[in-house]
Amino acid sequence: MVVITGIGLVCPHGDDPESVFAAVLRGESAIAPMAGDVAKPVAVAACRFDPSRWFTRLQLTGVDRVSQLAVAAAEMALDDSGLRDQFDPERAGIFAGCGMGGAAALESAYLAGARGGRTPPLTVPAFMPNAPAAHAAMRLGVHGPVLTYAIACAASAVAIAEASRAIEHGDLDLAIAGGSEALLVPGVLQAWDAMHTLARFEPGRAASSCRPFAIDRSGFALGEGAAFLVLESAERALERGARIYAELAGSGVSCDASHLTKPDVAGQVRALRAALRDAGVAPSEIGYCNAHGTATPIGDVVESAALAEVWGADLEGLRVGSTKSMHGHLLGAAGALEGALTVLALYHRRLPPSVHCEAQDPACAIRLVGPVAHEDDGFRAAISSSFAFGGTNAVLVFRRAP
Repeated sequence: MVVITGIGLVCPHGDDPESVFAAVLRGESAIAPMAGDVAKPVAVAACRFDPSRWFTRLQLTGVDRVSQLAVAAAEMALDDSGLRDQFDPERAGIFAGCGMGGAAALESAYLAGARGGRTPPLTVPAFMPNAPAAHAAMRLGVHGPVLTYAIACAASAVAIAEASRAIEHGDLDLAIAGGSEALLVPGVLQAWDAMHTLARFEPGRAASSCRPFAIDRSGFALGEGAAFLVLESAERALERGARIYAELAGSGVSCDASHLTKPDVAGQVRALRAALRDAGVAPSEIGYCNAHGTATPIGDVVESAALAEVWGADLEGLRVGSTKSMHGHLLGAAGALEGALTVLALYHRRLPPSVHCEAQDPACAIRLVGPVAHEDDGFRAAISSSFAFGGTNAVLVFRRAP
């Protein structure tokens, strides 16, 4: 049995897991208009992050924001677990998801070149997608496998699934698993906007612009941040008297293999069924789904159909929500942040609300949590879903700790 004993977050709602979860339970949106040099108003969810808490000015040379966030979240997760300086470095690993790497470093290098300036010599190590994991390993002294998964929106969910298998198979004693993303720069925002996936909003309405499963949804708000979980065996955690947040009971991964950007019901069904099978649970035993729920016109309908196909007659017993409505879409870090919030929902026995959905789309025939947090002692297991461009689908199953 693999359990979660540490959580570290640097996200749009803050960097303390308990206060972040409390804000989400209150339905607080961290989405606001993007400030700075952007062609038109764009809703984003940015972090308030002071890197000087983690790095000196000299250390920051060549360290992109995506790596800064990863180091902070990974270190806080390890501290939260009580294992800092108390693990065998060769029996520990880091499994990190990252969708785009150092976007700020890459954009700065491009602009410098376009304007005839000098390209920073550390641009390549700053923007490479495995930099966040490498910097976390150096900070924490991890000498086991340090792996990066670049699978768009499914990256960190797959990283957590792979880390769990390494613990389950006895390859490692400790795994720090999650993801990081920091891409709120003009060039990236313009590229996403060109795909017509970003939420539209009226002046003063950016906070409620992301409306998963609503009939008037128009897309998502990009977010930034990092989230990491500490995984270890239940036997080891109990032996040292650790606090156990939840069990990572199983996972399922599939590929649509049909279209690069359009989701597929059959592919998501395969991942959902694989996750339930791996966890050894029936659909009726799952009480909550933190859905991928990007608030795109096609995506929400496809995900609702996949849940309906797998749950069948038990669909009414499954409460569904998408916390992206409050913290935005963190792409490569989305699965880790949403997984952490799902773990906290199990730990505190409270379900985050699905906000901003004033009128649910009839084509999304699922039971939403509703606009306020729901207290429920009855549910003992939950899932978190991440469905990516490229067709990879990843589902994590969490169970309340015994």
